[in-house]
Amino acid sequence: MTPAAHDDRAPDPSGRPRQDLLDAPALERLAHLRERRWVRYPRAEAALATLETLFVDAPGSHRPRNLLITGPTNNGKSMIIERFRRAHPTGPSADDEHEVIPVLIVQMPTSPAIRRFYGAILAALNAPVSPFGTIERAERLALTILPKVGTRMIVIDELHNMLAGSWRQQREFLNLIRFLGNTLRIPIVALGTKEAQIALRSDDQIENRFEPLILPRWRDDHDFARLLASFEASQPVRNPGALAGDSALRRRVLARTGGLIGEIDALIAAAARATLMAGKEAIDSAALEAADYKGPEERRALFDAALRQGER
Repeated sequence: MTPAAHDDRAPDPSGRPRQDLLDAPALERLAHLRERRWVRYPRAEAALATLETLFVDAPGSHRPRNLLITGPTNNGKSMIIERFRRAHPTGPSADDEHEVIPVLIVQMPTSPAIRRFYGAILAALNAPVSPFGTIERAERLALTILPKVGTRMIVIDELHNMLAGSWRQQREFLNLIRFLGNTLRIPIVALGTKEAQIALRSDDQIENRFEPLILPRWRDDHDFARLLASFEASQPVRNPGALAGDSALRRRVLARTGGLIGEIDALIAAAARATLMAGKEAIDSAALEAADYKGPEERRALFDAALRQGER
C-alpha cells in the first residue's frame, strides 16, 4: 500500500487535512465524495516515469521515441496523461508575451482528415482557426507556434478514431505523425483502445517508433488488493480496509466493474456514500449492494431490456 493511503495528515483535494475531514459529521463528509482524487498504483507510476523520461530525454533527438498507451475505455489512460500534464503545466513565457505549453493534448477528430487534425492542434494552442484556410497554411502555423510555445510532447487522445477513415486517409494521417515527429523532433504519445495498435500496425516504420504500454483490466491479485486499499483510504470513512482484505468482496468489485479502474473508482465512491448514509464507517458487502451504481454489464442489460420493450 502506498504510504499516503494511511496518512491521516495528508490533505484531501480541497487542501483540508484528512484527519480534520474524518472528524467532521457524516453529512459534511458526503460533500467530499464528489471530489476527484489521484490514487497511486504501480501501473500508473510506471507510465508516469516513462512519460517523464520521454519528456526530458527525447526532444531534439534525430528520431525521438514515441509511446502508445492502450487499454479498454475507462481504464485510466486519460487520468494518467492529465496527471502528467499537471506536473508540466501551461504558464507565461519569461518575457510574458505568450503561453508556454510543454505538453499539448490533442483530441483525435472522429476521422483522420489532415485539415481537421491541424485544426485540433491549433485549437489546443488557442490559435486562430480559419474554416477557409488551406492545409498548408494550417501546417505552417502549427509548425511555427509549437516550437515558440516550448511544446516538448504532443499527446493524441483517442487515436483509434483514425480507423473511421478510408485506407488512404489512414495512410496520410500516419505519414503526418511521422512528419511531425521528424520536423519538430519531439515525442508523440498516443492513447487509445487496442484498435489503436491495429491502426499503427498498418505502417511498419510508424509501429517501430512507438513503444507500447498496455493498461489491462484488473484481476484479483496483490496489486488489485493494494489498489482497493488506496481507494478505500481516499474515501471519507473512518475505518477503511474491509474490501482489500476480503477476497470475496474483491471478486464482487471486479465482477461489477469489469476490472476497469474508472468503474472501480465510481463503485467505491458510491459504496462510501451508502456507508455514510447508513451511519456506518466501513465499506462492506451491504454497502456494495446498496451503492447507487450500475456497472458496464448492468447498464448493457438495462439497454437490452429497454430495446426489447420497445420492440413489443
